[in-house]
Amino acid sequence: MQKREHHKFSLWMLAWPIFIELFLQFLLGAADTLQVSKISDNAVAVVGFSTQLFSALMTLFMTVASGAGILIAQRIGMRKNEDARTIAIMAVKVSAIIGLGISVLLYLFPGPIASALHLPDELLPLAKTYISIVGGGMVLVAIMAALSNAIRNTGNTKGPMYTAIGMNIVHVGMNYAFIFGKFGFPQWGLKGVAISTDISRLLAVIVLLIMFLGAFERQISLRDFKLFDSKLFKEILKIGWPLGINMSCWVFSQLLIYTYIAQLGSVELSARTYMNTLESFCFMLGYSLALALQIQIAHLFGAGKVQEAYKNSYRALWIGLAIVTVNALVLYLIGGTILKIFTNDPEIIAMGVSLLGMNLLLQPGKMLNMGIGNALNAVGDTRYVMWTSITSMTLIATILSYIFGITLGWGLVGIYACMIMDEYIRGIWVLRRWRQKKFMTTGQEKPAAVSPNGAGGSGATLEA
Repeated sequence: MQKREHHKFSLWMLAWPIFIELFLQFLLGAADTLQVSKISDNAVAVVGFSTQLFSALMTLFMTVASGAGILIAQRIGMRKNEDARTIAIMAVKVSAIIGLGISVLLYLFPGPIASALHLPDELLPLAKTYISIVGGGMVLVAIMAALSNAIRNTGNTKGPMYTAIGMNIVHVGMNYAFIFGKFGFPQWGLKGVAISTDISRLLAVIVLLIMFLGAFERQISLRDFKLFDSKLFKEILKIGWPLGINMSCWVFSQLLIYTYIAQLGSVELSARTYMNTLESFCFMLGYSLALALQIQIAHLFGAGKVQEAYKNSYRALWIGLAIVTVNALVLYLIGGTILKIFTNDPEIIAMGVSLLGMNLLLQPGKMLNMGIGNALNAVGDTRYVMWTSITSMTLIATILSYIFGITLGWGLVGIYACMIMDEYIRGIWVLRRWRQKKFMTTGQEKPAAVSPNGAGGSGATLEA
């Protein structure tokens, strides 16, 4: 049984389904962007801007989902499967409640929210429609994130992969019908994209829920969603709130950067949105390794195998650095041609090509943060990662970006330079922390005991 579990939590077995999921999401996301570009470049800008807004608000429920995910992997490593099951149930329930509140807010006030974030006036009509519909369905994103996180941290990364693939295929297919009025559907344009997004997410939630009910040793019934263990929930919040602030720092800094770019103009905003699509190709395998590494290290740490956890982090980091560097180089060589598929605007293409060179410097810094930052999170050292994010993102990613990009007039180049600086500074800080091996003083290099019912045992905990 232990041999089978070791294989299940190996880096490769965890990473490849996550990579396939992200890669196909990238391809289908690119197709989605291409479809939206047939409406107009303004529609692309609205989708890109709205995505940053949604990402910022997602941190409110991802705090619970992410903290729970780490604890689930740790508890399974400790052989405390009942605790893992209870943590997962609470995470889904609380995430759904928070997501519902966000949905109501976005559905009722899309216009004032977009105006407050300095979206150009010519984009406001499209933004009101898109934000109200897609934002109104944020409760689906909350439930989907909590279910996927829980399932993935049991070692089953294939289930969420298949679900995401199916969801995106349905989404792209419905986009085609709703944008262009095919198969007897009305020609709804961007409104159709928004409706397609909500329908595909609803279907994904149904599939993931069915999968979730059988994800643990003891079957989950709908009655179990009444469960609430205050002690375990405090553990979720203890490890989760720094994660939430860390994520908030990143998405809010990105949202602020988008508002800076919006002040530059709709051309720059469209160029940044297209670049987001292209950049995702560079780091998706590295990000897959980082997510897999977090699950693996949390499991090893829970089982007390701290030396193995420490060594595995560097192996994953070097693999990730090699991959993102090669990917960024390939994108630099062919990116200009790819951009012409999305838009015919020469100004947007020229702007995107200039940023692809800077992307060669950006991606290795991102990989360093993703790999070592996730390793620290996995052992519970989430507060340190949080403080590095607060410091660097506030001073560099947001304040310096404004100074270089807006005040000094360097535009997107100045903003990208600050983004690169932020990634490397945070990367150096988390690497230094990991090399100090402070988590080893609480982990124990010994196998966890297994009780007859599989719920007992001991493991390592960390006071972060």
